[in-house]
Amino acid sequence: MIGGGIVGLSIGWRLAAAGCAVDVFERAKAGQAASRAAAGMLAAGVEAEPGEQPLLPLCLESQRLWPDFAAELEAASGLEVGLRREGTMVVALTRDDLNILRSNYEFQRKLGLPLEWLTGAQAKEREPFLNPRVAAAVYSPNDGQVDNRKACGALVVALAKAGGRLHEGVEVTGVEVTNGRVAGVVLGDGLHQADVVVLAAGAWSRQMAGLPPASLPPVRPVKGQMLSVSMDPADPLLRHVVWGPKCYLVPRADGTLIVGATTEEKGFDASLTAGGVLALLEAAWRTLPGIEERPITEMWTGFRPGSRDDAPILGPALGVDGLVLATGHHRNGILLAPITADAIAGYVLAGQVDPRIAGFGADRFAPREAAA
Repeated sequence: MIGGGIVGLSIGWRLAAAGCAVDVFERAKAGQAASRAAAGMLAAGVEAEPGEQPLLPLCLESQRLWPDFAAELEAASGLEVGLRREGTMVVALTRDDLNILRSNYEFQRKLGLPLEWLTGAQAKEREPFLNPRVAAAVYSPNDGQVDNRKACGALVVALAKAGGRLHEGVEVTGVEVTNGRVAGVVLGDGLHQADVVVLAAGAWSRQMAGLPPASLPPVRPVKGQMLSVSMDPADPLLRHVVWGPKCYLVPRADGTLIVGATTEEKGFDASLTAGGVLALLEAAWRTLPGIEERPITEMWTGFRPGSRDDAPILGPALGVDGLVLATGHHRNGILLAPITADAIAGYVLAGQVDPRIAGFGADRFAPREAAA
């Protein structure tokens, strides 16, 4: 397994629990890259956008799996993962916001999503500290959140208890291929032999030596800047996940309020910028004025693994037997972890592509003449 984020850890846990010999190699600390940077939203409903209809069933199915996945993970690790199911609200402040909100609401309702339209007063009843000028809101009861950092910590423990081996601070520099089949992964000057290699390295998944170009997943880093402030856990400013114009706000049980996130095509530039932080703070303040008095506790950047169509790349790689891809999740890595783990582990064990991921294989990016 190449990659120790939530996707790699989840697949590794499933395979180890099934009796496989599993080694997970992580170039830094497990769960400390995109999986740590994320906000943990399980927002299959409010994030449904025009053009992404093929992705919606996968997101909804994984969202449905999360409660059982969380319960199983907590039982296996003895650690809480912070799953919360209060629902999510999207708010509009101005007339332009209102027009966008209504258009999105009508589109999402046509997809069969169970959304509720709220007046500004109704939104304020649910979240009293919202901007008094809130014009309207949409409530999505099935959307929620999980504490992604806690979930990754629990996966590290569950993996070890299932017999999996996690190697942190060990960079895989390439994949060894012999006669068209994986032989293992390259670690410095050595080779770690493997019958199957799962490439789950997120935004770094394309940086694997030894693979033919057609086998490399078309994944790029999509930078996001984020920050958090502290609230009084006994009297928090927010209880629901709230999407405002140009930001989202995610409250944790410990009083942390996450504010995110920018979307930037900047390669692996990890710098925080004044403009990015200013944009987040201004948008958050317009949605939730009380944030002005709260201390900033952390600021960070992360790299979403974006594919050409912003959908995940799941299943066997092209041209190399034994190489399996689980990458390109873009903004849905946390949401899609359960279904990715089940489907990829199932493929490794049985050699059959799960019908639920059949439309998300690497072959969709292959030239038509090569795929024919």
